[in-house]
Amino acid sequence: MATKYRSIDDYIASFPEDVQQILQEIRMVIRNLAPEAVETISYDMPTFNINGTYLIYFAGWKKHVALYPVTERICQALSSELSGYKGTKGSVHFPLNKPMPMDLIAKIVELRVAENQAAARKVAEK
Repeated sequence: MATKYRSIDDYIASFPEDVQQILQEIRMVIRNLAPEAVETISYDMPTFNINGTYLIYFAGWKKHVALYPVTERICQALSSELSGYKGTKGSVHFPLNKPMPMDLIAKIVELRVAENQAAARKVAEK
């Protein structure tokens, strides 16, 4: 049975020390850019919620760290910067054997915050 994490701390602690450091750095980038976001675990991944919905997820894997969601709008806005990374529809994978692009991660988080705020405004206008 898969491990069920109770907190982001528990999740991060399950990784080797070098990966823990990377995951903590990503967590701090998100925390700095979205200080009002609530930390939780969703789909067995660290998740930050804001305005009643998820803002961003991140996850450690054997060879990479993934960030979710990377929306179509984000892909278009950051196409040249994201072009060197693999991913799936809606995610980007940052390999663990290369320096973690914290500036790019920050840009993705900033764009997600803007998307979230725009969605919240739309709901409030109804």
